[in-house]
Amino acid sequence: FSGADLVDGSCAHPTIPGRVSPLLPANHVTMTKGTGLVHTAPAHGMEDYSVASHHQLPTDCLVDESGYFTEAAGPELKNKNVLEEGNEAVIRMLQAAGSLLKEEKYVHSYPYDWRTKKPIIIRASKQWFVNTADVKAAAQDVLKKVKVIPTSAVNRMLEMLDRRTFWCISRQRCWGVP
Repeated sequence: FSGADLVDGSCAHPTIPGRVSPLLPANHVTMTKGTGLVHTAPAHGMEDYSVASHHQLPTDCLVDESGYFTEAAGPELKNKNVLEEGNEAVIRMLQAAGSLLKEEKYVHSYPYDWRTKKPIIIRASKQWFVNTADVKAAAQDVLKKVKVIPTSAVNRMLEMLDRRTFWCISRQRCWGVP
């Protein structure tokens, strides 16, 4: 059957009795990318977040800053590392519920931290969004006071700041970027 046959459908959560999730169309799910039915985790990826926002779904994050399941994930998963014992616990839970059709090792294309070479868990974090006009004006005023070499670069930077459509002040990275 086609994906259109599933519109307005829903499915039962495999381990949480009574929890029902809607089946939603998503442009990033195609015949060449995946199976057609995928798990959506709005707090763990931009495409999933966009689908959830469009359908006004919550973006609950069940993983803390250190990569461990939170209390909201349930007592069986709480304080387990999602990439280690958390994976094993989820497999056991699916087996116990009779909801695991197949298990196999799969090398996932996680993004990796360039310093530690460990997988990065993408998760939603709080941002401070500010008035664009105020930030733009302040940034341009400060830039005019900076000694830039070559001086011709100042105009390019001022133009770039002028074209900026949004600003986000973030405290996500305390270590900088490569």
